[in-house]
Amino acid sequence: MNTIEKNRYTEAWQKLGASLTPPRALLVISAHWFIDRTAVTAMARPRVIHDFYGFPEELFAFDYPAPGLPELAEEVSEIVKPQSIELDQGEWGLDHGTWSVLAHLYPQANIPVVQLSINAQKPLDYHLKLAALLAPLRERGVIILSSGNVVHNLSNINWKMHDKGTDWAHRFDDAVATYMTHQPSEILRVTEHPDFKIAVPTPDHFIPLLYTAGLAAAENVPALPLLRGCTLGTLSMTCYGIGLDKTLLTKDKDEEV
Repeated sequence: MNTIEKNRYTEAWQKLGASLTPPRALLVISAHWFIDRTAVTAMARPRVIHDFYGFPEELFAFDYPAPGLPELAEEVSEIVKPQSIELDQGEWGLDHGTWSVLAHLYPQANIPVVQLSINAQKPLDYHLKLAALLAPLRERGVIILSSGNVVHNLSNINWKMHDKGTDWAHRFDDAVATYMTHQPSEILRVTEHPDFKIAVPTPDHFIPLLYTAGLAAAENVPALPLLRGCTLGTLSMTCYGIGLDKTLLTKDKDEEV
């Protein structure tokens, strides 16, 4: 719904996009391409995937016709060797984990986009290491964007908690923030947190965070929160970035009400 809504999250993404120098391309890790291998979209014109159901028709009609960049897909495949990455020529495209954010960051859909899958067969530390291998792309004009949720528990959503989070959601979100802003290389310690299992019942939405942590660790810098907050009780909307202009950082809304 963030695609078509105006709220503090979409406003922050819009402000961030306007502040950035247009990149050569975007490499996006989305929670919604969670498969049994590591792959990148390698087509010139990736299709727009509406991988959801039960939402307004306006979302199904939404289009984000960004071009792909096959040469970047090849570059990703080379830079991570000896790790193996499959070049996807047509199975996937751009899913809503990608275009729901890019609709606000780059609404004109004029920046080439390549998606990187999340390999569900690999342990969590694999993703941290892969992120470190990808880090040099940031010096080549590529923005690496991770799209997921720090806390993502759909089975316990409370529709009455529109702009609020449960106590355990905030506890876990706070624990993650401590590592991301001080020791991103140690982010996997949060798997020992007492609220980890309820905050992360499945790994798909958590793993994108590991790519941001891995990039920050590779560059020996903190990952700063663009904004903090929870919604519907059991979803965290906290977003992190590397090298952010501190004037873009916002407060946790729960602290404001």
